[in-house]
Amino acid sequence: MGGQKGIACFYGAFSSLLPVTLVSTKNNANPGNIEFEFLPILSNSTNRYYNPFLLVTLKKIIQERKSTHLILEHPYYGWLGILLKLFFKIKLVVHSHNIESLRFKSTGKWWWRILWQYEKFVHRMADVNFFITDEDHEYAVKKFNLKKEKCNTITYGFDFSKPPSDEEKSIAKSKLYVKHNIPHHHKILLFNGTLDYKPNLDAVEHIVHYINPILLNEIDFNYTIIICGKNLPSEYEELKSHQNIIYAGFVDDINLYFMGADIFINPVIDGGGIKTKLVEALGNNLCCISTVEGAIGVPENITNGRLKVVREKDWSSFAQTIIKTDTRKGSIENAFFNHFYWGNIAAKAKKIIDDDYCQSTL
Repeated sequence: MGGQKGIACFYGAFSSLLPVTLVSTKNNANPGNIEFEFLPILSNSTNRYYNPFLLVTLKKIIQERKSTHLILEHPYYGWLGILLKLFFKIKLVVHSHNIESLRFKSTGKWWWRILWQYEKFVHRMADVNFFITDEDHEYAVKKFNLKKEKCNTITYGFDFSKPPSDEEKSIAKSKLYVKHNIPHHHKILLFNGTLDYKPNLDAVEHIVHYINPILLNEIDFNYTIIICGKNLPSEYEELKSHQNIIYAGFVDDINLYFMGADIFINPVIDGGGIKTKLVEALGNNLCCISTVEGAIGVPENITNGRLKVVREKDWSSFAQTIIKTDTRKGSIENAFFNHFYWGNIAAKAKKIIDDDYCQSTL
């Protein structure tokens, strides 16, 4: 999933600048070729979120390594981070991937207000707050009443600093034509995401029931939609029989699809946070069509026209934008890579941590 990949990649880059110990669940594997210390010691059970014995475990790890800062991914372990901060004088950083309570509100969870209050409390107790988008950053400052100087945008990123070459993209596209038996005059439209996550599954519904029927009526538009992603619910097996749609399932190398497709479609209308798949698609110089919600966190002004945004649920405009998009026009620019390159993101995070450490030792 995008969040898991973001954690691994962020600390891969961050640990080249500062020593990092990553404490994770037992069912997570070492990403490999990394510089951080990896300790998969947390239980896989949800009981881990309220296990008081973790206080002793984390205390020992912190003291042995003389750690100065504890970074929490998401606010769920906030109670633990706050206790460690108060009793053992470590600085607390909360790295938010979404405003989690609002994400659950958008998926219809009744208890989102309880989480909202807890999330607010955790962020207010933190010494430093990292938010993944400017929109989340601004919301938290205003609604959680946070101090601006404690809040920063640390976005999702990717590992390469320039797009693939035309030759690489051509080779990838040829492989997709062969692999999926696609006619060579078809444009390849791509959507990917974990399909047991409701916002992604809803996006598939939008593609199948609204966008694809409009495209089928355009007799001069030749296309194939490829949908990648694991955990498709059994009741959606009929997806495999829709005209001009290929369900590829979980694929070994999603980069092949990002490089080989012509247009990335992102009809996501809820879920919050940055859509990591959109960042990766743009980084591969794909033309991207997205809803407003789906494009949160991606500044249009650094995409050189490769990102086109359509208002939610206007599927007719969404489909017409796909049809009218000239994939040969424009190219993603350096400004995009400067903004989303993991190396630059990690360097920004390091400076914030360094500044916080210096202020605390004055």
